[in-house]
Amino acid sequence: MVLGQRVVVVMPAFNAERTLEQTVLDVDRTVVDDIVLVDDCSSDRTYDTAVTLGLHVLRHERNAGYGANQKTCYRTALGLGADIVVMIHPDYQYTPKLVPSMASMIATGLYDVVLGSRILGGTALKGGMPLYKYCANRALTLIQNIVTGRKLSEYHTGLRAFSRTVLETLPLGRNSDDFVFDNQVLLQVFAAGFRIGEISCPTRYFPEASSIHFSASVKYGCACLLHTLRYALRRWAILRPAWLDLRGPGPEG
Repeated sequence: MVLGQRVVVVMPAFNAERTLEQTVLDVDRTVVDDIVLVDDCSSDRTYDTAVTLGLHVLRHERNAGYGANQKTCYRTALGLGADIVVMIHPDYQYTPKLVPSMASMIATGLYDVVLGSRILGGTALKGGMPLYKYCANRALTLIQNIVTGRKLSEYHTGLRAFSRTVLETLPLGRNSDDFVFDNQVLLQVFAAGFRIGEISCPTRYFPEASSIHFSASVKYGCACLLHTLRYALRRWAILRPAWLDLRGPGPEG
């Protein structure tokens, strides 16, 4: 717990057998009350490894997608009584050692959402991020900041912390089941007026770390721009996308 608030780490997993144990070992269990792993129908021993490590494990019977995996993660964490939920990818690309700091930023009431940014510390390329991904990240973030009027250093990180109120308020169930889910969540956070903080996060790129291939990256980038445009049209009262209708539901929807 942090300041009397229950902290649950969630891990959306797919073929993470080789990196899962190291990721879990770096989680500070004096702060984290529970770890939830949702296995999205992996073809390796991710599920068995998670069970051996004593995690709270669920498994999708079919590959439902990254966004669908997160919906299950958040729904499960809330069911376990989480006050603060931190998402960590089990591929060890992001360090779990930042969980206490991120949880504290929310527990103190300063922020509702905290993002672990690979850009703030200027170490993304040193950590092995491919140059084309770095350039795409910077270009997309610049465009999205201009359109939304925000000043985030990065929109595309997979290390995120949320208060319970955020997860219960946002209509996460209406979001995509694919990778663009992450971007939709941030746009919903903007629309709801929640406070966002960022913390510098080192990153690691290595063969075992998960990564979407080039064509999927292009598809993801285009989807991010499309949804950002829809967010802008909502601000201008021209369009009201269902996933930006903040009257609910939350992860269950």
